Amino acid sequence: GVHPLLDAVVDYLPAPENVSNYALDLSNDEKQVALIPDKDKPFVGLAFKLEEGRFGQLTYMRIYQGSVSRGDTIMSMADTKKVRVPKLVRMHSNDMEEVDGGEAGDIIAFFGVDCASGTTFTDGKVKYSMTSMYVPDPVVSLALVPKQKNPPNLFKALSRFTKEDPTFRMHVDDESNETIISGMGELHLDIYVERLKREYNTECTTGAPKVAFREAPSKRARFSYTHKKQSGGAGQYGKVEGYIEPIDETPGVGSYEFENQLSGNNIPPEFVGAINKGFQEACREGPIAGQQVMGVRVVLKDGMAHMVDSNELSFNLAAKGAFKQAMHAAKGLVLEPLMTCEVSVPSEFQGSAVGLISQRKGTITRMDGTDFVTIDCDVPLEAMFGFSSDLRSLTQGKGEYSMEYKMHVPCTREKQEELIKKYQEKAGTKSDDD
Repeated sequence: GVHPLLDAVVDYLPAPENVSNYALDLSNDEKQVALIPDKDKPFVGLAFKLEEGRFGQLTYMRIYQGSVSRGDTIMSMADTKKVRVPKLVRMHSNDMEEVDGGEAGDIIAFFGVDCASGTTFTDGKVKYSMTSMYVPDPVVSLALVPKQKNPPNLFKALSRFTKEDPTFRMHVDDESNETIISGMGELHLDIYVERLKREYNTECTTGAPKVAFREAPSKRARFSYTHKKQSGGAGQYGKVEGYIEPIDETPGVGSYEFENQLSGNNIPPEFVGAINKGFQEACREGPIAGQQVMGVRVVLKDGMAHMVDSNELSFNLAAKGAFKQAMHAAKGLVLEPLMTCEVSVPSEFQGSAVGLISQRKGTITRMDGTDFVTIDCDVPLEAMFGFSSDLRSLTQGKGEYSMEYKMHVPCTREKQEELIKKYQEKAGTKSDDD
């Protein structure tokens, strides 16, 4: 099927000069400019894929404007560093063909150009940057446990993966000291665990998958909170008043917004930044179930400062206390990621596939096909773990599916109560230890 596909690309898809591509002019307040597929114009190219090759990092680049040759110096728009192009190749599957240069419309690969996926390069005559693609937040996390102690290649490999793939994230948990990897699904992370073993000789086991739950306010709630602490010398004092509300009618739409509606000088302007920072920090761990808060707008209306005792720390802590108070009053909801799934099965297994989706609390949105049926559905991510093996066993290995993140939606009441209980138990244990 590869040859008919390539013939169809040539016959039906537009040539580079028939497509309008745009960049942002960084030297002119990010004004949008059209890129012209002309080899005589200033060079603009986008590094869209990275690969670990035999000779180091192999950077795939699509040239949108101008041309580039071996020995040229190009500039990264991410950090304005200049890089000399030592070697250029054209890829044919795994085979490399050395070339002297490339021009607008070509896809070529560079050796010795260190960058992240999505970096724009120019020849330095223009400061253009291609618009970055939308990168959704990860929805699944796994704890990564290496089988050998202190493996030398682990963090080198994870660093490489985060450069290659903007949807793959890695961090070390402060409490458990575990290495946590996050991505767009169970299969996505399984592939990276397999690559660790195959490419870097680092075998790892993984913990149970963790779903990225979120919190959101369900209605507007006012706050009036005073942080007061008196010790021997100067104390701490800060009072904030205002309200929080959902950004949209649908809970969880948007991330965080802050509005300063102060009138008068009850809170000196130099403390507003600390208040905003305090609310943002409070959003990282919500008071309902300890999950990150999304879809919240904070409006600061009034407050009070003390001539001696008020400082940035006081107002930062006042904001955190106010947020906790308001989230409880706003009847905070716990949200879970909802995935859009496409399930394809032979028609004789249609009933079994529909039953499996319903069993996993899925909502079917569309069914199509005769011999081979395609079922579109929305399913909570937490219910999708192990779906692949269940689908294969029900359809004699003939069923397949794909899924992508759609949005966060409120959990069931039972699930929310379970998460709140777990968080309260964890918080209680932590305070007992302290």
